[in-house]
Amino acid sequence: MARQTRQRILDASLSMFNAQGEPNVTTNHIADELEISPGNLYYHFRNKDDIIEQLFAGYEARMDAALAAPEGRLPGLEDVWLQLHLVFECIWDYRFLYRDLVDILSRNRRLRLRFARILKRADEQAHTVMRGLVQAGVMRASADELNAAATNVLVIATFWMNYAAARGDKDEQASIRAGIVQVMMLIAPFLRDAERLHLNTLTRAYID
Repeated sequence: MARQTRQRILDASLSMFNAQGEPNVTTNHIADELEISPGNLYYHFRNKDDIIEQLFAGYEARMDAALAAPEGRLPGLEDVWLQLHLVFECIWDYRFLYRDLVDILSRNRRLRLRFARILKRADEQAHTVMRGLVQAGVMRASADELNAAATNVLVIATFWMNYAAARGDKDEQASIRAGIVQVMMLIAPFLRDAERLHLNTLTRAYID
């Protein structure tokens, strides 16, 4: 029963943070939403930052899984596509972290270090995938071009949903699809002709 209540608090908090913005939601709001007493909530979590840290742990596990590289073979375009989809869905499910990123990280040094670790891992993975695509003969790029493209991929993937929200996008699934296409277009100029054609086919099927 206690575990169920704890999970209900986390689920409600995530939903409210995403809908209203984390700074606008208090522990009393969460307790009211769940129709439990604030004391019951504090039995499970010390404060709101404790709830955020627990939610961040779930986000961290999701993102680590999304960033896992294919084992025993070089990556292909479909691998990049799938990985981007998993990353964007994770970002959407925990979008409050990104919307209020500077505020949340400025308050909590532990989360700042953990988020920096995720960005570092994502950066390393982007570079690894790019090198793998070159190795596999899928794309052709100089070392400087590859490094710049990998960094651009990471920046757009990290902040795309904020950009989509700022310009007033209402359909989150359409925003996720547009973000994935935007990232894939960053590597399009470096693809060999056959792979570029393949990417155009994938893109048309994805957007239509």
